[in-house]
Amino acid sequence: MNLTRPTPLSIIGVMMHSYHAPKADPGSSKPEILKTAKRRRVPSTLACLVLTAFLGNSLAPTGAIAFTSPELTCANSWDLVQSLLKRHISFRGLDSELRERVIDTYIERIDPSKTLYLSHEISKLRNQLKGVFFAVQNGECGLLDEIRSDLVERYERMQEEVTSYVSREAYALDTDVRLILDPGKRGHPPDDEARLGLVIRLVHFTMSNYLSSDMELEKAKEKLIHRYELMTKRASELEPRDTYADFLNAFAGALDPHSTYYPPEAVEDFQIQMSLSLDGIGIALSSKDGYSIVERIIPGGATDKTGALEPGDKIIAVAQEKEEPVDIIDMSLRDVVSMIRGERGTTVKLTILRKSDTTERFDVAIQRDKVTIEDAAATLDFHEIEVAGTTRKLAVLDLPTFYGDADPSKRQSGRDVRDLLRQIREAKAEGVLLDLSRNGGGKLESSVDIAGLFIREGGVVAVKNVFSEVQILEDRDEDIVYDGPLVILTSRITASASEIVAGAMKDYGRAVIVGDDHTFGKGTVQSFIHQPGRLGAIKVTTAMFFRPGGASTQHEGVAADIVLPSLFATDDLGERYAPYSLKSQMIPPFLSMPSRVSNSLSSLTTPSKNWKDLSDGVMAELRRRSTLRVSSDDEFIKINEQLAKFAEEDDVIHLAEFIREREEKEAEKTASGDGSDSDEKNDQASDEAGASQPEDSEGKTGGKTPESYTEEEDEEPTPQRMEALRILADLVGLQETARSSWHAPQSASRLESSSSQQ
Repeated sequence: MNLTRPTPLSIIGVMMHSYHAPKADPGSSKPEILKTAKRRRVPSTLACLVLTAFLGNSLAPTGAIAFTSPELTCANSWDLVQSLLKRHISFRGLDSELRERVIDTYIERIDPSKTLYLSHEISKLRNQLKGVFFAVQNGECGLLDEIRSDLVERYERMQEEVTSYVSREAYALDTDVRLILDPGKRGHPPDDEARLGLVIRLVHFTMSNYLSSDMELEKAKEKLIHRYELMTKRASELEPRDTYADFLNAFAGALDPHSTYYPPEAVEDFQIQMSLSLDGIGIALSSKDGYSIVERIIPGGATDKTGALEPGDKIIAVAQEKEEPVDIIDMSLRDVVSMIRGERGTTVKLTILRKSDTTERFDVAIQRDKVTIEDAAATLDFHEIEVAGTTRKLAVLDLPTFYGDADPSKRQSGRDVRDLLRQIREAKAEGVLLDLSRNGGGKLESSVDIAGLFIREGGVVAVKNVFSEVQILEDRDEDIVYDGPLVILTSRITASASEIVAGAMKDYGRAVIVGDDHTFGKGTVQSFIHQPGRLGAIKVTTAMFFRPGGASTQHEGVAADIVLPSLFATDDLGERYAPYSLKSQMIPPFLSMPSRVSNSLSSLTTPSKNWKDLSDGVMAELRRRSTLRVSSDDEFIKINEQLAKFAEEDDVIHLAEFIREREEKEAEKTASGDGSDSDEKNDQASDEAGASQPEDSEGKTGGKTPESYTEEEDEEPTPQRMEALRILADLVGLQETARSSWHAPQSASRLESSSSQQ
């Protein structure tokens, strides 16, 4: 069984989620993957994998019925709806709540930017859609077809309005314009005047991006008009099956954030994701309200190596080598994916909007490369930390993902981590920091194996299915590979399988959890079910995870024992902020309980262990010392200031201020000598970071070899990792000294860092 990522994504150079209709404006965001070609039919090789049986006309014997590969139609759409409901962990039938959810989700899909419909038109449309369920059930999709035809007319109207407005000789950029970026906050316009005003504000916003790149005004006008022409063209070229796919995706999305319908073209993307071997830039994209947003950086990918992007960055334009940038705001995520993904060794340039102290705009060039398990393997570093005059040798075990080849005799993260822990013992390190702060999940089996390396035996995770049957997966190996002081560094990005490990270690009192206030909070399991012919596939939530203490990781994730300031700790990153995310549940604890399937979880046993207890007094003292350090640390002070500023912002961009801030940043670059050749430097940096790394042909070693270690890898740790190391040093000291000496003055500084990556 595999754990999926925190959100429905595919990996390539980028990842994708589901097919979207054309969109019409900058808005906001969440993940998808990239492809070299535009929308296309599934290659015959993949079709052979998907088809269970196919008999073409030319092969049918005389008098026999000739079968063809089924396509998605109105008539068979309801069968897929039933398939979703039959398997879903929460909804088993179509009730009034689900109907309303589906209607709202469908409306959001067809007009995400709130520029096509007026508020009273939405009310009318919502009433019309109440009958769509009975109609589709009876093979009648006339209403859906009418809506799609009407959308084409609305796109044509908007195209004409934009063309007329910017074609005027008197047109000039209005820098006094203010724009609410989040369509959900601005809502649908009440009348045509307000709708046209919104379209015009969006025109000025887009034109400011064009003109900021020194584009001539007439050229910018042409480009903008062409952009709206393309949106109309995409809407008019949608096939009936695209219309029904949109309805199915709205239905699946109304169940929970991770249930999805995959058209045949998207099935290939999912297969690529699961293989963990692909060409691209290595990011997970999501699409919301017209923006393509970086959801996650894939460990080991080209982007990860350059450090050029961050989660939350909005991609607003894409350029191929030696070509002009193409504006992608409102472009379907599938088309964006096809533009970003490409052949290994080629370079793609992205134009980014980033929200930090201010909203900044910049370009970054990334060379496409292959992402493999080798690049995302566990690595080991040793650090020396001084606390109260004593120097501690500490180990950092970085695990970016829970990887594992389908062949158990080949590369497995559990085996790699076991080997690294043995190296830690041989090096006589006094404590271990397990870094899961950028780990988005992976193989369930690997998470159980790795948790078992730190405890003697016991249940690690429970899985509850649609029939409320609970299966407990436990550590069966009585060997404890490492029994010393353990700190686990987490973040809001820590999700799925990594939450299982962190949650188990916390419930057993085995580790101190340090990082963001809580992890991502994805506690659900999805099943991927291929459909016959060219019907695609469905991914549906079929189970939930539970920690040994009985709590689900859903929504709550794993709370940190010691919270550190982080820019990820915002009110839009985490499962609980996703629309229609499932509620958390509880089951009786199963600490160290025998596994197998059971509905009765009453008996408890005490886990056998070899580690020292993390008493309340120790935890309180660790928090006290960390709080003192964090309160005076310049980097943490700056992070807290940025978080406070985010909380005060109202998501409104004043174009004049936006342009001024952008010009100031450009002036700073020029003054420091970084402006004139920034493109060249970006290209050079991505060339270096995108180079293939040496691989062991037998797959026995992980990450980079010592010979491939460079200065670039010896960068300063993040402030969160550095403070986690200080906390670990404190933990080592507290567990070996008398309590009366705890309140001695504390200091901690990094003296030395040496790499022994294997």
